[in-house]
Amino acid sequence: MPTARDALLDAALRALADRPWHTVRMADVAALAGVSRQTLYNEFSTKAGLATAVLCQAADRYLTGVDRALTAPAPAHPVAVARWTVRAARADPLVKGLLTGLWAEGLPRPGHELPGHEVPDPARLLALARDRMVAASHAPASPSAAAERCETALRLALSHVIAPRRSAQCAEPDSWSPITPMITSEIDTSFSVETTSPRKTMP
Repeated sequence: MPTARDALLDAALRALADRPWHTVRMADVAALAGVSRQTLYNEFSTKAGLATAVLCQAADRYLTGVDRALTAPAPAHPVAVARWTVRAARADPLVKGLLTGLWAEGLPRPGHELPGHEVPDPARLLALARDRMVAASHAPASPSAAAERCETALRLALSHVIAPRRSAQCAEPDSWSPITPMITSEIDTSFSVETTSPRKTMP
């Protein structure tokens, strides 16, 4: 059963879908959630605290999707996570802002973090996703090389989020499709370099 906090976060997102964040009132969020304003203030203290919680929840949604993508077979991890990254950023402007630092007008933004509830900046969120990919990888390579390949896949995905191709072949909802062969080629190439280098010894 959803808690009051869950209901309030959901209500904040519904309010944000209808109007810019700066016009959303705490009373509106409480009414949408069906709780008292005092309950809202008890949970988040201020509107800035509510904004921080909304952004942290969006970051958690993205990372939960990364974990889900990593249930694919290990060789498909980079492409699976890259696809999810593009989809998530296209579907959720909060996720796009968190991943790129590019914030659309009317959205809550980081800057009012509370102790224990820090909103990850783009570099931190990318690092969290990368580290999940590395932990799930079983490639016969050094951790630093695996981290570099995983980060490359993520950065290619983010470049597609920031500057997508526009053509008949890339229409939504498949606009991420062109990055699949690009990421696969990049990962295959870097893996080949890593494992065939005369300085490396395969197990």
